[in-house]
Amino acid sequence: MATKQVEQKRDVTIRFAGDSGDGMQLTGDRFTNATAVVGNDLATLPDFPAEIRAPAGTLHGVSAFQIHFSSEDILTPGDQPNVLVAMNPAALKTNLEDLEKGGIVIANEDGFTDRNLEKAGYDGNPLEDGSLDAYQLYTVPMTTITVRALDGVEGISKKEAERSKNFFALGLVSWMYGRPVDVTERWIDKKFAKVPAVKEANLRAFKAGWNFGETTEIFAVHYEVAPAPAAPGIYRNINGATATAYGLVAASVRSGLPLFYASYPITPASELLHELSKHKNFGVRTFQSEDEIAAANMALGAAFAGHLGVTGTSGPGMDLKAETLGLAVILELPMVVVDVQRAGPSTGMPTKQEAADLLLAMYGRHGESPLPIVAAHTPSSCFDAALEAARIAVKYRTPVILLTDTFLANSSEPWRLPDVDTLPDIDPAFATGLNMGEEFWPYLRDENLARPWAVPGTEGLEHRIGGLEKEADSTGNISYDPQNHAWATELRASKVLKLADEISALDVDDPGGDAELLVLGWGSTYGAIRVAVDRARERGRKVARAHLYHMNPFPGNLGEMLRKYRRVLVPEMNTGQLSRLIRAEYLAPAEVFAKVQGQPIFAEELEDEIERRVG
Repeated sequence: MATKQVEQKRDVTIRFAGDSGDGMQLTGDRFTNATAVVGNDLATLPDFPAEIRAPAGTLHGVSAFQIHFSSEDILTPGDQPNVLVAMNPAALKTNLEDLEKGGIVIANEDGFTDRNLEKAGYDGNPLEDGSLDAYQLYTVPMTTITVRALDGVEGISKKEAERSKNFFALGLVSWMYGRPVDVTERWIDKKFAKVPAVKEANLRAFKAGWNFGETTEIFAVHYEVAPAPAAPGIYRNINGATATAYGLVAASVRSGLPLFYASYPITPASELLHELSKHKNFGVRTFQSEDEIAAANMALGAAFAGHLGVTGTSGPGMDLKAETLGLAVILELPMVVVDVQRAGPSTGMPTKQEAADLLLAMYGRHGESPLPIVAAHTPSSCFDAALEAARIAVKYRTPVILLTDTFLANSSEPWRLPDVDTLPDIDPAFATGLNMGEEFWPYLRDENLARPWAVPGTEGLEHRIGGLEKEADSTGNISYDPQNHAWATELRASKVLKLADEISALDVDDPGGDAELLVLGWGSTYGAIRVAVDRARERGRKVARAHLYHMNPFPGNLGEMLRKYRRVLVPEMNTGQLSRLIRAEYLAPAEVFAKVQGQPIFAEELEDEIERRVG
């Protein structure tokens, strides 16, 4: 056998695609973990249908997983894939237009039956009719080879053997890009230890894929991507849902407050409940409630009882939690609400990307009920954002909304474990005694305008709370006095605005100080903005960039920074919500680049928008 040629690559983007029952998410996840072990920097983009099991072979049933990995620092899951692994005609048809010209197509030719071609809307077989001549096409009978490799595995039928074809694909692509086999083999051993036949089947399929790549003459080249330079430390691969959970647990430990998390199952926030339920060893209590309203009420009740009360949801659930959030504002109790945004309105596209809840977070409650808002910007930053949201909630005695989104929750990247001793201390500073002579005033304010937090049952600190307006800086007794209501409204607003005194000033990246355009972002547009601006600068364009993490209040210097630039471009996965706030608050000439297609903003798209304005 001739020696295979090895070609070095700086970065590669691969997309695995097939039926929602073909295991593409698992395949991508396993490839990602092996890639993390190699030491490449990486970013992923899972994309799957909302249906539990969409009709097999149809365009609507296609599930895909994209990974971008590199020998350099990367920030996005890639624009156009270099490689498309297509398990059937529908997977090819829905993803081919995204593949770069001249890119690699690895097709499971066994999946291209007449019936599957018809379901996907093909008149002929694209593997044979020359329509793929612009690409490097490799047809592999994955199902056939998998079934042959599993022959003799006791307890595995032919139909069950066919289901292991995703591990064949994983083995083949792992060989092509030099991924270690031991990482996947150990995972299979552990994952399927209780089902020996399935374990043996998946191991054989994985090895068959690897060996096929090693021995066949179809693939004359395989590729290597060197490890990316990284600061010293311990790293792990993490997605946004797990990072959010870890941030909440860290906040619980640093504050000494038991974490209580209540939620109702909703895509894409359910993973947060699943992850937190694994951490009972940290005193975490999780509860799956009967509805969204109950979950919010339980979290607020836990806060009243002296816990770190948290609830999580997505857009439709935020609508239902609005009344409880208003109650939390007037009670002035610390509570965190995690909103994992998705494409709406209503059920919308529950597994697709959108970030259109900013105005809902700002104003989606009746009356004047302001509260702080924190937004994560990368999967790993969800850890810091969750910790910050809890810190603000406890210090200022207020509900806080933490905004993440579908892309952040599902996407993953390497994360350097923080030094626990450097994490911020969070002091709940519970009230322990009388604070006004011989009385306890539950709404007496400290220097942060925060009221005392008295845990029920503390002797001598019995007090009244409720949704009715109250004497807002003293006794907390019910009051219908017009001037008191005006004062209470101002106090609650001033407390939120006071947060601006301690949050970091907006950091604007403008190397020459003479940029013609400022690109201002928030949320998961971070990576696309950084890459697009860097590319524009390489072409000599004068472009600055900045990113917001605290959405309410804004950093104190935001207005000053906006006034320095003639043009401001705000890329958003909505129809322009931040730009509306910017124009209203600062009269800044904010221009919108809006994308509401259920997909993230890609760097190439934003690069074109920048070029239109400064080219």
